[in-house]
Amino acid sequence: MAPQDAILGWDEDSNAEVYNAFTLAHPMYDATSRDLARRGHLADASLVVDLCGGAGATARAILDLIPARARVVSVDSAAAMQRVGRRILTDARLSWITAPAERLVDHLHADSADAVVCNSAIWKTETAAVFAAVAHILRPGGHFVFNIGGGFAGVRHPDELSARTGPSLNTLIRQVAAEGHGYTPPPKDADGPPKLPLETVTAQLSAVGLTVVGTEVTAQHGTMAEKKAWLSIPVFARPEGDFTHAQRMQILDDAYAMTTPDTPAVTSWLVVVTQRPEATA
Repeated sequence: MAPQDAILGWDEDSNAEVYNAFTLAHPMYDATSRDLARRGHLADASLVVDLCGGAGATARAILDLIPARARVVSVDSAAAMQRVGRRILTDARLSWITAPAERLVDHLHADSADAVVCNSAIWKTETAAVFAAVAHILRPGGHFVFNIGGGFAGVRHPDELSARTGPSLNTLIRQVAAEGHGYTPPPKDADGPPKLPLETVTAQLSAVGLTVVGTEVTAQHGTMAEKKAWLSIPVFARPEGDFTHAQRMQILDDAYAMTTPDTPAVTSWLVVVTQRPEATA
């Protein structure tokens, strides 16, 4: 089963606090943020947009790379996430816009951004509309960098396959839920094709004048303990269906008890680097 979209629940204070605590305690979001930021050609940037920026994990990585005179605008539709970010990130170069990614052009001028970075979120948006909005605000020569979770892109890094030494935590959660809570797992073929493969992404980007200049399937290495912490964030808690959060946490605890905390847990990502072509005379 592919990861949940986790579209709903972001604008809840309890989720925002737990999510932010995870980003500070575990390296996953910091590592993916820094990977994207370093691909964004930010050394000479004046304005960088952190798209679907949440509580600011990616903004932190961008701020470390941009010049002292540059600005970062973090855009997200969840005010709760941004309230957390505003509290902990006080860099004067960072400002916040509460808006859906699809409405980017309502808040930023055409040809104003040197780069747009979007970490761990693009598949939760209407991508064709977002790509069009990014193309509108991006300066000629500017870069748009984002990643797609492996399950949504239909890719797997070799490290993810070789690291598996037993059932995944997700598999164990479904097992515990089925055996003790009356849960019926979906059929193995219920997911269908990947939601956002590279072919779809490339076609949508090309349609709005953005050129793919690089792609890479990367692996994020963690542990079973980190995976448990991630699945404790309310929007990511499993299994799906009519369970309370407390029930999901009990199922998670029971499943986690069947694992070893330092067992490797690897996730795959498809990283896409695009560019708006330079203007021609």
